[in-house]
Amino acid sequence: MKYVVGIDEAGRGPLAGPVAVGAVSIPNPTTVALRKANKNFFKSIKDSKKLSPSDRELWFALALKARKNGKLNFAVSLVSEKVIDRKGISYAIRLGIKRSLTALDVPEDSQVYLDGGIRAPKEFRHQLTVIKGDEKIPIISLASIMAKVIRDKRMVKLSKKFPEFNFHKHKGYGTREHCQAILKFGPSMIHRRSFLTRLTRDR
Repeated sequence: MKYVVGIDEAGRGPLAGPVAVGAVSIPNPTTVALRKANKNFFKSIKDSKKLSPSDRELWFALALKARKNGKLNFAVSLVSEKVIDRKGISYAIRLGIKRSLTALDVPEDSQVYLDGGIRAPKEFRHQLTVIKGDEKIPIISLASIMAKVIRDKRMVKLSKKFPEFNFHKHKGYGTREHCQAILKFGPSMIHRRSFLTRLTRDR
């Protein structure tokens, strides 16, 4: 196995915007020096949900630098709310996993670690899904951060297009402010209609 890969998603639950799937690959540490270098890089990394926005941005910048130096690679796939509505969130995440792995161009015999209940395509034979993997396995944690940062940036950008919803504040999640805005203005073109059925039914 030449590579080790970590995969996680961000944005499974929001009422609006895409779901993001992040994948990080590193060369399989075959020497003590390389293992030590990887350990030092990933030291103190945590699941993106437990980091402040500034901490996530710092890790994102470190990952960009490491990619430039050839120490790792990463890819984030954004799958639209239209696909989520048409095919469901599980399908969208599977599609995002496939796209991110394709972008990384890692061999199918790579060791792949995934968070929670998600799985890679079956041709990746050496894959392991780990409950709370984003807390236990650093390379999954970094994938979580990459996905979260990219998705948040997209929601901030969309907030300028749909200012009445303040997406830059809640990133599309179902906060009271967001739900009230949906009831007042109606859903926008980036809302997940399949996620709004209860909200509109209870109106």
